[in-house]
Amino acid sequence: MFNQLALSERLLKALDTLGFTEPTPVQQKSIPPALSGKDLLVCARTGSGKTAAFVLPILHRLHESPKPNSQARALIMVPTRELARQVMKACQQLGQFTFIKAGMIIGGEGFKEQRAMLRKNPEILVATPGRLVEHLEAESLHLDDIEALVLDEADRMLEMGFSEDLEKICSACASERQTLLYSATLKRRGLDTIIGLALDNPESLILDTPRKQNDDIIQQMILADDNDHKTALISHLLENDPFDKALIFTNTRTMADQLCGQLRGKGLPVGVLHGEMNQQERTHVMQLFRDGHFKVLVATDLAARGLDVKGIDLVINYDMPRNGDDYIHRIGRTGRADTAGVAISLICAYDWNLKAGIERYINTGLRKRHIEGLIANYKGPKKVKSSGKAVGSKKKKASATKKRPEAKGGARSAANKDAKKGPKAAAKPAPQGRKSVAKGTAKSNPWGEEAGFEPPKRRK
Repeated sequence: MFNQLALSERLLKALDTLGFTEPTPVQQKSIPPALSGKDLLVCARTGSGKTAAFVLPILHRLHESPKPNSQARALIMVPTRELARQVMKACQQLGQFTFIKAGMIIGGEGFKEQRAMLRKNPEILVATPGRLVEHLEAESLHLDDIEALVLDEADRMLEMGFSEDLEKICSACASERQTLLYSATLKRRGLDTIIGLALDNPESLILDTPRKQNDDIIQQMILADDNDHKTALISHLLENDPFDKALIFTNTRTMADQLCGQLRGKGLPVGVLHGEMNQQERTHVMQLFRDGHFKVLVATDLAARGLDVKGIDLVINYDMPRNGDDYIHRIGRTGRADTAGVAISLICAYDWNLKAGIERYINTGLRKRHIEGLIANYKGPKKVKSSGKAVGSKKKKASATKKRPEAKGGARSAANKDAKKGPKAAAKPAPQGRKSVAKGTAKSNPWGEEAGFEPPKRRK
């Protein structure tokens, strides 16, 4: 029960209003040490309730010790705008019976408007790294009063190239502070540097490793011949499988737009979400998806982290993700908060090795599924390695490494003979139907010097 976690009565009232009674494991284990002021390094699977796990201790701390003359006292860093909006909403809902104000600093919104908001000194800031650094450089924001710093999905921020920005932000915050780092995986390159810079003797809570799968997600695979076959399979799944909301992942923005158009052409109400859309478009699409104006959303991995929409019970990988972590985050959009979900991956020949690598990473095999009338001619590789990947055909390298002897009377010997005879013989045109120029004088003068053309000079 939440009332056993020594939280403020106002926070318990908000939790009761929102219908939250039992804390999740990550909340149960991380809230008490966070309330005591310890630095935390927490690894927990996506959809486990991490947001409330760090928002509640921050709200409790600020409520119990008000400092009206301070600037921002808590900073929550997140990788994407969508996640920032969700964290901002959590701050508002969980703090609805307190007088604690939160502000949001993200890209795609007016810089001047954000600067005006900062002058009101909100106690909590939710931000993405790039835009926050812009405010730091413009001196419209100072982090000297930060008492609590949260790095949510720090591995994702590093993956997106925010390593230097995170270092600047950590250095700009007050040295005497509490830092909480929450992530679904702790193996991203560069994460050790951030941990060493931001955290002081942290308590580690490894609740879930990336390979520990959600038992509530049924993971399936369907073999396909090509992209057209994949589109036909998706149309059948959306028309025949029961689901409330579906999320379809592609690896590129172009494919997301293309697939969305194809499904709309079949009369299916579908939305699309990717990084080339501006913030207003992205917000509008997400609101329509949440409100149920369309049940299917085609998205790139932009939506794999931080997108928390109730009712997503079907995830389809049109393209296989490039690594196991991305796969885990994709399928983690369903099966959240102990609800059931289905994740289906469509596998062509060029997807097989990615699929095999992911199965090896998560230590779980995807269940094969067949759809009558749409069974693929592709049955998988004929031979596989112990890793499950396809055995590739070995190319003969003899032709590349062994020098072939020149046949008498060949093109090279003919060119040499012509070169010895003089310029007239060397200038004879090559036989028709062969574009390559014979070696000898003809090749040494490819720009036609005898015709008055100068060869281009090389740049020094």
